[in-house]
Amino acid sequence: MIRSEVLKTLVPMISNELVVCNIGIPSQELHALDDQPSNFYMLGTMGLASSIGLGLALAQPKKVIAIDGDGSVLTNFGTLPTIANNVADNFILLIIDNGSYGSTGDQPTYAGKKTSLAAVATACGCENVIECSAEDTAAEVRKALDGDQMTIIVSKCESGNAKNPVITMDPVVIRDRFMKAVSS
Repeated sequence: MIRSEVLKTLVPMISNELVVCNIGIPSQELHALDDQPSNFYMLGTMGLASSIGLGLALAQPKKVIAIDGDGSVLTNFGTLPTIANNVADNFILLIIDNGSYGSTGDQPTYAGKKTSLAAVATACGCENVIECSAEDTAAEVRKALDGDQMTIIVSKCESGNAKNPVITMDPVVIRDRFMKAVSS
């Protein structure tokens, strides 16, 4: 399975949740699969979906799912110790680990080589870290949504991108409709 196929399995359970989605192609894929006002699409700032998701979870009581990529987490390595030391039991970080920088040409990441992001998250102090196959991701996300514990899920999938158009929605519109979803 590639990332877009993983996202497709998640849509039925995350459509009504607050979702912060990683920059570039992951946001385009989620937008094409299931555009919702409760989805915050990152159009810039690589590596910050997990940080924004954590901040949102700390600021309000609704569940928050941050969908990030291995390349982005590697770009902002400080996010994992920050998450570990600022526990929000309404926060789920889903790292879709395809071993590549998918939005920039599928160059390999270190997560696709020797570096285990699950092991790094655990070493940083994150307590509920799960590594799973792409096929098991939906079941793990369901468990996390049903639970009351901050969860980091590292979903191992194949590299590859679905062909989707660029999101043309104005960033201010994305922000405003997301803010309404947060406050409703």
